[in-house]
Amino acid sequence: MKRLLTSALLALAAAVAATGPALAETWPAKPVTLLVPFPPGGSSDWIARLLGTKLQEKLGGSFVVDNRGGAGGTIGTAAVKRAAPDGYTLLVTSLGPLVIGPHLLKNIGYDPTRDLDYISVAVQAPNVLVVPAASPLKSMADVLAHEKAKPGQMSFASSGNGSSDHITAELFWQQTGTSGLHIPYKGGGPVMTDLLGNQVDASFMNINAALPQVKAGKLRALAITSARRSPVMPDVPTTDELGIPGLQVYSWQAVAAPKGLPADIKARLHAGIVAALNAPDVKPKLIEQGFEIVASTPEQFTAFQAAEFARWKKVITDRKITAD
Repeated sequence: MKRLLTSALLALAAAVAATGPALAETWPAKPVTLLVPFPPGGSSDWIARLLGTKLQEKLGGSFVVDNRGGAGGTIGTAAVKRAAPDGYTLLVTSLGPLVIGPHLLKNIGYDPTRDLDYISVAVQAPNVLVVPAASPLKSMADVLAHEKAKPGQMSFASSGNGSSDHITAELFWQQTGTSGLHIPYKGGGPVMTDLLGNQVDASFMNINAALPQVKAGKLRALAITSARRSPVMPDVPTTDELGIPGLQVYSWQAVAAPKGLPADIKARLHAGIVAALNAPDVKPKLIEQGFEIVASTPEQFTAFQAAEFARWKKVITDRKITAD
């Protein structure tokens, strides 16, 4: 009897061990949800829909985008944390819920350092310091001179407290020893409206949003926060070139999953994402929009998240930034 019981237990263990690879081989057997923790229309939503279409082609099955906005993306991110780690719920998000929101908001319902499996940073895009075309400020030197002559008076618009454009401005003031007037809006649309209407002086706007208006001659780009000049704005100098170190800032879009994603599914997803981003009908579109393709590995993304988490915690703490 003991021998029969041992044999049965060994057989059961072998069956359990085989379950993971078997599931991975059949995945996706039902629709995969790409949860975007923001309303439709933003960069994360656009990247999710682009990836969803290409992943269907490359991995089979269907990939459906689900927008669940609120609380700076933390509500949707918490929903992903609670989902089963079976590859059928994925998070497509920006840096906000993963490295900024946790330092600004309480009781967000997840710990970004423990509750998610990081698959890949898909793309990144720098911010651009823009002013209205009618502004008398023609260069970064003009901006610095103006801020030093009239501390705290030059208005910088952002899409909200703790947003990428806000914390870039705060870091700019910290690095240059200057000060300006932060004016938070509810989203990027109102920022653009008031910039074009000369109601605010400047904004560290994401390049994707700024590019059409810069090309149309309605905004003037003075500096870009990337390591190198952007091919879509080759005449705009980097902040490093202008003698402002430590101001390299990117907004980025990435893919993550609930903690415990099977390794085989993670590997297939990562390979699919890399192939999708580099597809000949996708890569040129991304570059034209000002994106830089990253396609990092899960290990690189995990290390990157930890570094960004620490970096922005320090800036938020030093500058006493709040969510209100």
